Amino acid sequence: MTSVIDTVERFADDAIDGLVEVYGRYVRRVDGGVVRAATPEHGRVVVVIGGGSGHYPAFAGLVGAGLAAGAVCGNVFTSPSAGQAYRVARAANAGGGVLFSYGNYAGDVLHFGLAAERLTADGIDVRTVLVTDDIASAPAGEEERRRGIAGDFVVFKVAGAAADRGDDLDEVERLARLANARTRTLGVAFSGCSLPGAEGPLFSVPEGTMSIGLGIHGEPGIRDVPLASASDLAEQLVSALLAERPEDADGRVGVIVNGLGSVSYEELFVVFRAAAALLREAGLELVDPECGELVTSLDMGGLSLTLVWLDDELDPLWRAAAATPAYRKGAIELPRAHPEPGSDHLPSVDAAVRPESEAMMALAPAIVAAGGRVRAVLQEHEEELGRIDAYAGDGDHGIGMVRGITAFDHAARDIIARHGGAFAALTGGAEAWSERAGGTSGALWAAALTAAARALREADASVETAVVRAVESALAAVQRLGGAQVGDKTMVDAFAPFAGELRRRSDAGESLASAWSGAVTVAEAAAQSTASLRPRLGRARPLAEKSVGHPDAGAVSFTYIVAALADIRGES
Repeated sequence: MTSVIDTVERFADDAIDGLVEVYGRYVRRVDGGVVRAATPEHGRVVVVIGGGSGHYPAFAGLVGAGLAAGAVCGNVFTSPSAGQAYRVARAANAGGGVLFSYGNYAGDVLHFGLAAERLTADGIDVRTVLVTDDIASAPAGEEERRRGIAGDFVVFKVAGAAADRGDDLDEVERLARLANARTRTLGVAFSGCSLPGAEGPLFSVPEGTMSIGLGIHGEPGIRDVPLASASDLAEQLVSALLAERPEDADGRVGVIVNGLGSVSYEELFVVFRAAAALLREAGLELVDPECGELVTSLDMGGLSLTLVWLDDELDPLWRAAAATPAYRKGAIELPRAHPEPGSDHLPSVDAAVRPESEAMMALAPAIVAAGGRVRAVLQEHEEELGRIDAYAGDGDHGIGMVRGITAFDHAARDIIARHGGAFAALTGGAEAWSERAGGTSGALWAAALTAAARALREADASVETAVVRAVESALAAVQRLGGAQVGDKTMVDAFAPFAGELRRRSDAGESLASAWSGAVTVAEAAAQSTASLRPRLGRARPLAEKSVGHPDAGAVSFTYIVAALADIRGES
């Protein structure tokens, strides 16, 4: 268990601060993560990687010469916010453009995508390469739906080496995509991992079995099979990966046996020995193999095997020297640290107070009351939401929602105390939610609240009508950003029926209080009905069968929120 902590809330930040204390010759702290201690040569492309914490050496431990120029670090198993990604990329930028690279997870795609839009608006050329190496998460032919796991390291290594030798952004992006296309990984778990401060693991593996096809965020494997010997395990992993050998492969292969957190190095070596023999029997040449921990999952008992099919372009980049806190290869003289002036500034969420209409000023106290009420409800159900999420996810939904609403509540109260109105409170609170919560839910709730705020500000009708339009605008923003439809087993499965019923009852002449109450009932039933659905989006999708029989955590938390606001009419 992850038990050596001060506070759960500070665990990820404390770990990064400690890393920088130890490895200050390689990295320095910036808001949202770390960048190289020495700024890359002006005009160079920079590779910025990232994701949730809990995977060390990924991501902060892979920043340095020959690898990444910066790493964005979210909370444990939670994607970093768009603001964090933006600020780390700005701090790392050397004038040659930015390549974002990260695993193919919904929250990361949303937040890094928003950050890329902001950087582009600033005049910085930004490209993105998603890592999709996990063969267990989608079948061959649907590689774009696969997750990124230990293959992250391969793509980061190739892209970083290309950037550091002076390739331009087009070429770095092309080579990173080539590396991803020629990388495949399959993993196995023997035991689950525990979130910091948790009393037990996110999942357990039945005695005498192992779980094939695990994720790196505490997700269980795709299927449980009898526990095998090291040689038999190696045979299962090797045969599955060789089945996807590219037609043009010339026999050179980079190999990684990656530990997930609590498997000893001796055990990893035993598995590597068996895998290497099988690969050589298949006529392959093993090029600069790696065996150890590169992309972990806290204290998970598990390992994975990665193959990257090398060619004349990838081979020298895979072999190239690198020097980071956690990975060193060849000889590199570390340049003298010379950070850009002011690049370590830690900005706060912009909550500027501007004049608002009389109606929005009058609505402000209701925003404060709503934030406090929702915060209390989500705190009450935090453990339950995490438990539901853990059936086919990483079990952090409750934690993330509480972080988000707590940040919203603090920001909204601060803004209103400085005589801000409802628009400032909602939009400032939304940005705070995204910053603190990260993850898919953080991005979606921030988008929903911002859209609702704009609808309320632009309304020229009664409060009742304005609230209905705000709900519809919020739903549209969530669907536009996340791409979910009814039936995908997301919060949209509760949100859409809620908005539809609220509109129907309002148009029929019901009071807002009555219409809202009726819509809550419909949403609650819709959320529970998601138990029969198979997820089609997000981290739960590869574990669709394990999700059946359990409602979607996002849909359930949505109903808790709208139920807590059932008496909003009385306070508005």
